[in-house]
Amino acid sequence: MVIDRNQEDLLLELLNTTPVVAGSTRDALGTPSEGRAWARQHGGSGASDELSCLIAARDALQDVVRGEREPACLGEFLKGVNSIPDIADGKLEWSLQVPATRRMAVESVLTWASLQETKPGRLRPCANPQCQRFLLDRSKPNSARWCSMAECGNRMKARRHYQRAKEARNS
Repeated sequence: MVIDRNQEDLLLELLNTTPVVAGSTRDALGTPSEGRAWARQHGGSGASDELSCLIAARDALQDVVRGEREPACLGEFLKGVNSIPDIADGKLEWSLQVPATRRMAVESVLTWASLQETKPGRLRPCANPQCQRFLLDRSKPNSARWCSMAECGNRMKARRHYQRAKEARNS
């Protein structure tokens, strides 16, 4: 399975469905109607089984990216999944065989695995400890630290500036 940028973006959007808003975690998949809408907007059916599997995969992926769980926990999402080879237009192509209710979750796990192999260390949590978002660093030097420079980056820089100014006044 070849992973493209759209799949990478979808994985990042899934990981970022639990942002901190006004000091509280907000889950974009948290209610059945919100979850159905999110799944449909991203190519799913919005069925309750699909949503349950997607939430479980999201939670496991978040924990793995944060280093709170071992990647082996993702194996449960891949049970019974097959990738079938075919020749089309003179090229080898692979098609994924998975029940429709598990497709989005499986594709998210496979995208994570591909990123680990092709872009190791580039998918990571935001460096702002009060943020629960993730980033996929596509910069050449792999030096991005925040999910958003406009939000977390500016906040963290302002905090450091305030702290330095406070320390200078107290010296």
